[in-house]
Amino acid sequence: MSIDNSRESDGGLPPMEFIASADALAADGPRDVGLIFVGDSFVAGYGDPKALGWVNRVVARTTHPDLDLTAYNLGIRGQSSADLLTRWRSEGLPRWAERRERRLVVGIGQADLDQDLTIARSRLNLANMLDDATARGISPFVVGPPPTLDPEFNRGLELLVEAQSDVCGRRSVPYIDCYYPLLEHDQWLQELASSADQRHPGQAGYGLLAWLVLHGGWEHWLQIAP
Repeated sequence: MSIDNSRESDGGLPPMEFIASADALAADGPRDVGLIFVGDSFVAGYGDPKALGWVNRVVARTTHPDLDLTAYNLGIRGQSSADLLTRWRSEGLPRWAERRERRLVVGIGQADLDQDLTIARSRLNLANMLDDATARGISPFVVGPPPTLDPEFNRGLELLVEAQSDVCGRRSVPYIDCYYPLLEHDQWLQELASSADQRHPGQAGYGLLAWLVLHGGWEHWLQIAP
């Protein structure tokens, strides 16, 4: 199903909730799940000396006897919602081809401001990705951007976070707010202050992001018991 990018608003869309396919539910043995992460430098784990980022930390904690998980990290530094909108299908569909159950994690935000995208355009880009994924039987999950040390930049991020949360809420898509919990978090601020670009954290900061994801409904979304 293609999405009409000419829409100027997503306000009239009904909520869209993921329903696993009959094949996925009826299959014997562990659930065969293809889990794809698309996004920006935070998804890629840039700046983490352990080279784990939050994605690998989350995947390492996602173990269950009924879950046969294949995970792919497709994060690229500097990518905005506009960039992801043009590539998530072409890169994701081949990786989902042999999987019975398909899931998508989207992590974007700061680059939208760097590229001067309007909040309306960022909102529409995310809405189109989520609608297209859901229509294709792919279950989405969104991780919002964390704060920076720049108060002016953070004001723009706050507006973007509110927009992302609303887009996800309208569609019953899980949304992890990484902005407000870390805005005044001492360890997060210390990580940024000591980093090379004062925007990306080290291993402790990525551990905080992973904690937010894991405690933000991750197991419920994957339908696995804690």
